Amino acid sequence: MGKTSIEWTDASWNPIVGCTEVSPGCANCYAARLAATRLSGVPAYKDLAILNGGKPRWLGNVAFLAERLEEPLRWRKPRRIFVCDMGDLFHESVLSTWLVEIFEVILECPQHTFQILTKRAAWMRDFFRTMAPKPLPNVWLGVSVENQRFADERIPSLLETPAAVRFISAEPLLGPINLDTPVRKVIPAPWPAASGLDWVIAGGESGPHARPMHPEWPRSLRDQCQAAGVPFFFKQWGQFAPLHPTDSDHRTFAGVNVGNGQLMLRYGKKLSGRLLDGKEHNAFPVPAS
Repeated sequence: MGKTSIEWTDASWNPIVGCTEVSPGCANCYAARLAATRLSGVPAYKDLAILNGGKPRWLGNVAFLAERLEEPLRWRKPRRIFVCDMGDLFHESVLSTWLVEIFEVILECPQHTFQILTKRAAWMRDFFRTMAPKPLPNVWLGVSVENQRFADERIPSLLETPAAVRFISAEPLLGPINLDTPVRKVIPAPWPAASGLDWVIAGGESGPHARPMHPEWPRSLRDQCQAAGVPFFFKQWGQFAPLHPTDSDHRTFAGVNVGNGQLMLRYGKKLSGRLLDGKEHNAFPVPAS
């Protein structure tokens, strides 16, 4: 795959493709939409996803693409590589033998940083406790959390996973998240005294059926990260953003009241941009040497 437009990585690598919806954050999955539309004629994505009423739906099928295994070996220049942005590496149908082959390649590429993001945090924890009890220095492990319920469910498993870097991706952010609650389940100290998290990504939803994100949700995560000294990355507003200061005629854009008098306008992803309170947030973690 290689080149990607995802702001927090340099390249994508998809030795495994396909997935199954597990929570509300999956409802408008960009990967499922790609598999059902633009990539539907590519043999690797056959029978993986469909459009149902205009919305993407995974069919629950997973494919192991052995022919893609050696791609990172050919990339000599160091890259941050998002592993399986067209699926979930720890999907329940993924065989342990496939994972072993994938991590054999990762170990052969110390020049790269491999970023792994899953919604199946418990399975990832169990795999690494068994197969790699010591953190792999070039592997960052993360969980996707869209609201407090799934932060409470997934972050504790992440904190129990051996990792050089642990991160969360709160995208699409569908509700407020207090990071102290899930962290305290594992670390007996209040946030931010001992966070256990090394990086937080936040962002809104894009696509034709996107749900708006209240500005207070990413602001809260930003402020929590600042208090804890944790790098914060604001990826995007998505389809909806607060009223632009330079927008003299916002009536040309559809608006949604998301509560407390906050109007979010459907500018589209490009116009909505990445500024949170007038500033880009592009911080990355620095792994311990």
